[in-house]
Amino acid sequence: MVGMHKMMKQAQQMQAKMMAIQEEIARMEVDGTAGGGMVKAVVSGKKDLISITINPDVVDPEDVQMLEDLILSAVRQAGEKADEAGAEKMSAITGGMNIPGL
Repeated sequence: MVGMHKMMKQAQQMQAKMMAIQEEIARMEVDGTAGGGMVKAVVSGKKDLISITINPDVVDPEDVQMLEDLILSAVRQAGEKADEAGAEKMSAITGGMNIPGL
């Protein structure tokens, strides 16, 4: 019975650590850039878009498609970086195990 109690306590500690990491990930801000830094997107660790910065030199009324592509690229890159940073933080708790839903 002592072993079961110890195991339950360890599981509760791990759950508390995981919740703290998830909160830390949610507070993270990660950026992605495109066009050599002409467009910058910042997302949270939950991949909510926080801001977009566009260098005025890249704004060409004759080529709106290029600007749209740069924005998409910067946002995607920021999202991928957020995923990677979150996975890295979680692996510290899970010991590298891939646990679905985390």
